[in-house]
Amino acid sequence: MTELLPAGLLPAMAPPLGVAESRIGFLVTAYAAASFLAAVPVTSALRGLPRRPVLCGALLGFAVSDALVALSSSYPLTFAARLLAGVTGGTLWAMLVGYAARLVPAGRRGRAIAIVLAGITLALSLGVPAGTALAGAVGWRTAFAALAVLAVVLVGWIRLCAPGFPGEPPHARVPLSRVARRPGIRPVLSVTLFLLLGHQVMYTYLAPFAAHAGYGRTGPLLAVFGAATVAGIWLAGALVDRYPRATLLAALTLFGAVLPALGLCARTPVLLVGAVALWGVAFGGAPTLIQSALVDASGPAEADVATSLQTTVYNAGIAAGSLTGGVTLDGLGPGALPWTALAPAVLALATVAAGRRYAFPARRHGLAPGAKAPAAPGKARGTARPAASPPDRTPPGVSRVRGC
Repeated sequence: MTELLPAGLLPAMAPPLGVAESRIGFLVTAYAAASFLAAVPVTSALRGLPRRPVLCGALLGFAVSDALVALSSSYPLTFAARLLAGVTGGTLWAMLVGYAARLVPAGRRGRAIAIVLAGITLALSLGVPAGTALAGAVGWRTAFAALAVLAVVLVGWIRLCAPGFPGEPPHARVPLSRVARRPGIRPVLSVTLFLLLGHQVMYTYLAPFAAHAGYGRTGPLLAVFGAATVAGIWLAGALVDRYPRATLLAALTLFGAVLPALGLCARTPVLLVGAVALWGVAFGGAPTLIQSALVDASGPAEADVATSLQTTVYNAGIAAGSLTGGVTLDGLGPGALPWTALAPAVLALATVAAGRRYAFPARRHGLAPGAKAPAAPGKARGTARPAASPPDRTPPGVSRVRGC
C-alpha cells in the first residue's frame, strides 16, 4: 500500500505540494528505483544482524516515510521520504520469504510463502482502493498517517509474536556471487524476468487495449483480474508443496494461452473478461511457485540474499515490460500488445521445462518422493528433516510462537 497509494491520489496530492500530477506519479517511480538499487547491497550489508531487529527496522522505515509524507508540504522532502520507503521496501521483501521459510518444516515451506505473498494481492485488490477511499473521505495526509500507525503496530506485534532468528556469522556467510552461481538460481531469476516482462507489457497498458477492443470499462477488468489472482494464490498454496513443477508449468501454459486469446478474441466482451480472469489465476499463483523454487535452490539460510537478487530482477522486469509495451503501443498499436507479451511468456515456460534437475524439480527439496506435506503444525514439529535439507536454525521458542 505504501508503494502504490500515491498513484490513486494524483489530483489530491499535486496542489498542496505545488507540482503537476505527473510529478506525483514520480513518487511511485522513486520508490521502485530505490528498491531496485538498494535490495542487493543493503541486504548483503545486514546479513550478519539478527533477523527480527532488521524486520522491525524496515517497518519503522516505512513508518517514518509515511509520517513524513503525511506532514510534508515540500515536494523535495516528500520525494526523499519516498526514496527512504523504497530502500526499506527492497530490504523488507528480500527477507520476508526467507523468514517465512525458516518458520516451518520443508514440507510446509511453499504454503508459508504463499501466505506471505498473498499480502501483495490483498494490497492491490483491497488495500490500495481502501486507502484511496479513505483519502477521499478524510484527506490524503490522514491516509498516509494511518499507514505510519499501522507500521508501528506491526512492529509491536512482531516483537510479541515473531521468533528471532540469528544473523549469519562471518565464517558461514556465503558470498553473494557464489549464491548467484548455485545450480538453479539463474534459471529461477530468468523466469522471474521473463514473466514480469510479459505481464507488464499487457498490464501497464490494459486501459488502451480494452478501449481498442471496444470495452472502455477498465475498472471492472482490473477488479476481475484482482479477484482472480486471489484464486491463483489459493491454488498455488494448495499445490506448491506436492506438485511444484507441474503447477508452475500449468500456470505459465495458461498465461501463454491467454495472450493469443486476447489478441484474437478481445472484441467479444465475454471472452475478454474470461481471458483476463484466467490471466489473473495464472499470474496470481506464479510468484509463490517461483519464490518456492528460489528458496529451494538457495536454501532457507541464504534465501534473503537470493530474494534480494530476485527483487532487483523483479523491478527490472517491471521497467522493461512497461518500456516494451509503451514502444509497442506507439509503434504498432494496442492490438500488438498480446503478441509482444507472448515471446517472453514462451521463454519463461521453456526455461521451466528445461530446468527439471535443479531449478524446477518434480518434488520440493526436503520431501521424499511420494511424501505428503504434514497435515498440521503439531505433526510437522515432530517430522524429521532429511540430511540433505538446509540446517534448521529455529530457536526453542518457535513452537510457542505458532500458537500466538
